[in-house]
Amino acid sequence: MKPKSFAHMVCPVARALEAVGDRWSLLILRDLFLGLARHDDLSRSTGIPPTTLSSRLRQLEGQGLLARRPYQTNPSRYEYVLTPVGEAAWPILLGLAQWGNAHGGLAPAEVPIEFVDRRTAHPIHLEAVDSLTGDRVSAADIEVRAGPGADELARWRIAHGEETRRVRDR
Repeated sequence: MKPKSFAHMVCPVARALEAVGDRWSLLILRDLFLGLARHDDLSRSTGIPPTTLSSRLRQLEGQGLLARRPYQTNPSRYEYVLTPVGEAAWPILLGLAQWGNAHGGLAPAEVPIEFVDRRTAHPIHLEAVDSLTGDRVSAADIEVRAGPGADELARWRIAHGEETRRVRDR
């Protein structure tokens, strides 16, 4: 059965899922961010079967997240590098890693990956901030509004969710 496409949905989360695809794609993006670039290295790191890895690499290339560069001519072999679109996905991976470190059942001494500022070596934390004040914003502080491109379903989803929250929070 072919998986459902989200390309038609007027939703930024669905569109991001359409581009990234699945858990394998996220692991490939993780490894490309780490600096791995060759098929064999990506296969070893992720444990993805070679044919599945090749398929996911083609999908990510088709979505504009990575580019293929030859590094050997006979036989032809390629390495994979993030494009600017792929590099722009770093907050997704940082957020997943940060959440996984905090809620994955690991003690701080067991955290397998840390993100630090290259210049200062201080830990990097992804957080939501108010664009005007710079103040931290929690999930409870966030209100979702329909944007100019919202369709009828997106407007319903937002309004219905807000109504459900109001009733629940009474």
